[in-house]
Amino acid sequence: MFGLEIRNVSKAYGPLLAVDDVSLSIPQGQFVCFLGPSGCGKTTLLRIIAGLEPAGAGAIVLNGKDITTQGANARQFGMVFQSLALFPHLSVCDNVAFSLRLRGVDQKTRRARVDELLSLVRLPGMASRSISQLSGGQRQRVAIARALAQEPPVFLLDEPFSALDAKLREEMQAELRELQKRLKITTILVTHDQREAMSMADDIAVMGEGRIQQYGVPLSLYREPANRFVANFLGLSNLLPVEILCRDRVRLGEAVIAVAPMAEPHARGVATLSIRPEDVLLTLDAPDATSLPGLILAVRDMGSSVEVRLDCHGHQVLCVLQPRDWAGAAAGSTVKVGFPAQQCRVLAA
Repeated sequence: MFGLEIRNVSKAYGPLLAVDDVSLSIPQGQFVCFLGPSGCGKTTLLRIIAGLEPAGAGAIVLNGKDITTQGANARQFGMVFQSLALFPHLSVCDNVAFSLRLRGVDQKTRRARVDELLSLVRLPGMASRSISQLSGGQRQRVAIARALAQEPPVFLLDEPFSALDAKLREEMQAELRELQKRLKITTILVTHDQREAMSMADDIAVMGEGRIQQYGVPLSLYREPANRFVANFLGLSNLLPVEILCRDRVRLGEAVIAVAPMAEPHARGVATLSIRPEDVLLTLDAPDATSLPGLILAVRDMGSSVEVRLDCHGHQVLCVLQPRDWAGAAAGSTVKVGFPAQQCRVLAA
């Protein structure tokens, strides 16, 4: 049985449809990311799941029970906000034990649970400290411990790492993922950070315009985007206008390119070819019948990679290479550009 089900949920604010008929089933213990740009509806959907916002239509079902009309207190979901929302006037211990005290748990049991949770989030011995004495990463751990205190059936996080620096953010991502695996709590993380979603989630729901544009395992979404929105938002992608010739051939400018066979037959006409920059092949050889001529517009050495921007038949193409694979060429040079057929996806117009 699915742990959490979202059934045809919609939410409008006046004429603005923030969430548009979203349905999703999340198995017990799964880690799911809602990924998308600002204003796509991901936070609104999370708040509806939490019971902080009423759904305009649809239902939220937990373990087969409809909880749509239950308030946030009755659902007892754990939640970590973007601002963390810790109580500055309370100690670490009192922050973590807050929900337990509201439920009438006795002091001895509360303290034992606080000590257990602080050890779990790697903050042993810090129960008596004030929030102002903690670093950003430590506050993050306190917020997570507080959300876990009531042993929630579902754990919800709304961009909790956005205020942290890059190194600490990656450390906290790894820690949270390891903690979630150990506790096996159904978890939903809202983020606009593609790298964060790709590295943490079992499954990703890419959201745009209030809808789930595509849902699945991270690598599948990256390699086989369902549409232009997903290809453009999840990582970098070259999106080139092409003419469909047949099931596995398209025309780009004057060149005919082989592509991965289309699962569904597309009518001949204009479509979009998607290929990731790291899949574009580039050599200093003269172009031949199986490749395209490319004029180098710019080269940027990033240390761990080399980015080469090219002009191919009037269209800009980005190629990302490992330094060992880059022979070196200056802007203005003509090179051989190859598009491996299995890495080329045709997206309907």
